[in-house]
Amino acid sequence: MRIPAHAVCTAIREDIVSGVFEPGSRLTEELLARRYGVSRVPVREALRTLESEGFVTTRRHAGACVAEPTEQEAADLLELRLLLEPLAAARAARRRTEGHLRVLRGLVRLGQERARRGQGEDLRSLGGWFHETLAQASGSPGLIALLTQMRHKIAWMYAVEAPARPVDSWAEHAAIVDAVARGDAERARALTVTHADRAAGAHRLRVRISQHAVNTASGPH
Repeated sequence: MRIPAHAVCTAIREDIVSGVFEPGSRLTEELLARRYGVSRVPVREALRTLESEGFVTTRRHAGACVAEPTEQEAADLLELRLLLEPLAAARAARRRTEGHLRVLRGLVRLGQERARRGQGEDLRSLGGWFHETLAQASGSPGLIALLTQMRHKIAWMYAVEAPARPVDSWAEHAAIVDAVARGDAERARALTVTHADRAAGAHRLRVRISQHAVNTASGPH
């Protein structure tokens, strides 16, 4: 059975984000095909997709390599998120379905319960599902795709500290859902701006990116 390129793409992306393949390391079609048990054709297609997303770059005489993001590129990602997540929330207030609201409210209930109990690992996953569902509720395929790609890249470039007061963070999520449920686009946008701005302060560049920035700043090699 032929494994589709998008499944191979997901597997390679996950290995890049988790650090299995480090920035600058080569990605040969032969190695990847052997690792994932596929032919070289879906690997080639996957690498083209990952290059368009910014995870892979092609170098002369070296071929495909894991990209080496700079601090500026990482900072730009958080700035873009501050623009796009509030936009998604505003659109969700106009376009959400009852199904979206049920999922969002369920996630908020679980998040508030886990926050009170101090179950931090559960909160990380729940927070990701919350923001993914909010994006889906926007009804904008292009915006959803951008936010999904951005979440992958932020997870790759940043380590995220747990909020000092997770109960407050989930209270912010609850307020966003209330605004979306009422169809109040401007309030949903404003609340998401505040929430995303606060969350940005918990992001810390991973050492590998900081080190790369130092190396590139030291002059030609």
